[in-house]
Amino acid sequence: MPYSVVTDDLFRAHDHPGHPESQARLEAALTGVPADARRIAPTKAAPDDLARVHTHRHITAIRSFCEECPPGRACYIDPDTYVTSGSFDAALYAAGAAILAVERALDGEHSFALVRPPGHHAVPDRAMGFCLFNNVAVATAQALREVARVAIIDWDLHHGNGTQAAFYTSDRVLYCSVHQAGTFPGTGWPDEQGAGPGVGYTINIPLAAGSTGADYALVFREVFVPAIRGFKPALLVVSAGQDPLFDDPLGSM
Repeated sequence: MPYSVVTDDLFRAHDHPGHPESQARLEAALTGVPADARRIAPTKAAPDDLARVHTHRHITAIRSFCEECPPGRACYIDPDTYVTSGSFDAALYAAGAAILAVERALDGEHSFALVRPPGHHAVPDRAMGFCLFNNVAVATAQALREVARVAIIDWDLHHGNGTQAAFYTSDRVLYCSVHQAGTFPGTGWPDEQGAGPGVGYTINIPLAAGSTGADYALVFREVFVPAIRGFKPALLVVSAGQDPLFDDPLGSM
């Protein structure tokens, strides 16, 4: 099956060297992309695309905070999450890249959006955990305009609280997260299963520190794969954080 990588150098507009989430992080990830992979430049998401997940107040606040940040500096929203003067545009391109990857997937092509800033901690009304807007959630919301059901697998070391929040009451999105228990942001416990029509469509599997590939394989084989097959989604979206790897300095897997 054909595949593509949606990425661009423009994400360096959101950069704070020395921070754990900097341009160096993306450049390191890109070294693992095959040389013959088809690379596609992203397009910007529109504010209306973001508004399918985020409040207008949140979108406006991030835009204003970035505009007020002096060029060449990083300005902090919270102790973990920064912006620069170029972060709003970079975030629009990050969400747009995720939308483009989803559109290509719906056309029958595997597509991987390698972007910054990341997104799965951003809740509808708040940036947090390095994340400004929730790229996966925005792309999924766009896909739901064309298809009935979407499944999301999130294997980042940390629980994707923002993605969970975006679809917690929906029966059209199956959210499956495997993550290290007890780490930031402190959510993602098994009893978090959805609400209202969404009950049963959120599956959280927190793993103890030191868990291995065999533990992840068990989760996929016994829990995620049967759930996804039963759900019969038209699209599978992966929130593919790389920090569960054994040599990540912030993880314990």
